[in-house]
Amino acid sequence: MPEPMLSVNEKASRLVEKLRDKAEECGVTLKKTSLGATLVDAGITAKGSFQAGKVITEICLGGCGEVKIFPAQYDDLALLSVFVQTNHPAVATLGSQFAGWQIKVEGYSAIGSGPARALALKPRELYEKIEYEDGADSAVLVLETSKEPPDGVIKLVSRECGVKPSRLFLILVPTTSVAGSTQVSGRVVETGLHRLTKLGLDPRFVTHAWGYAPIAPPHPKFAEAMGRTNDAITYMGVAYYSVTGYKSDEELRMLAENAPSSASKSYGRPFLQIFKEAGYDFYKVDSNLFAPAVLIVNNAETGGIFRFGRVNVDVFKRSIGMQA
Repeated sequence: MPEPMLSVNEKASRLVEKLRDKAEECGVTLKKTSLGATLVDAGITAKGSFQAGKVITEICLGGCGEVKIFPAQYDDLALLSVFVQTNHPAVATLGSQFAGWQIKVEGYSAIGSGPARALALKPRELYEKIEYEDGADSAVLVLETSKEPPDGVIKLVSRECGVKPSRLFLILVPTTSVAGSTQVSGRVVETGLHRLTKLGLDPRFVTHAWGYAPIAPPHPKFAEAMGRTNDAITYMGVAYYSVTGYKSDEELRMLAENAPSSASKSYGRPFLQIFKEAGYDFYKVDSNLFAPAVLIVNNAETGGIFRFGRVNVDVFKRSIGMQA
């Protein structure tokens, strides 16, 4: 059955108000552009915070998920971690959180994620698969970027989303920031569901999902920060999915078995090393690597439960350059 037509942009807009009301506490700044759009800086010149990263993760999920930050121990490594749970997995993750909009305007480029994608239908085939689109008159887009967007970006996003610039909210969060690292780790459930979908699972059959991953310590260099944040999910992330529509366990078991990051031929090395060897070209990196370390799948029809993959603390320590 398709998801009820809740509006991820309307729900996310209320979370933007939460950031505005707690701007000082969250370490963010807000300003209006000459076109009337609202920019929320969560780490470019603003200090940002774990709390900002938590709210931005909730925004990315279109207000359809709960996010908590908690301390966790991974062998002898203690790190703050982010926990995500949603009762609307397909819409919250694939229909909103997925980083599926490449913005390129006037020499400016950024990856766009969050609920505005459901207005622009980026990418359209994904929305056809989950049978969802939004009809809100406001749009919220999260940009992984270290620069403020020019007016051309605001015009493009407003046009593609069918909203007035004054009803557009752009959340700017660098990968090198605390908030950026938090919201990337908060994609652990989305990453796993996207991987399962590529393997043939109908995401509409996933009724509930949760997951957690450590928040990678930030690094001031983008490539290093990107490597750390990817590895937080690839080698440390755990995700759980409750699935309907399978009367027997075998097909679901075979599908889930190939879903963890360990199914990749590139598994076992820090992402930055793999990325360098690929000539810094994402399209040359084995896509099977972009998945959580551990996937747990519950067949809600039979009660069967499967767990595949493993947490790999040693590789993650190498990724963050932790000394013995």
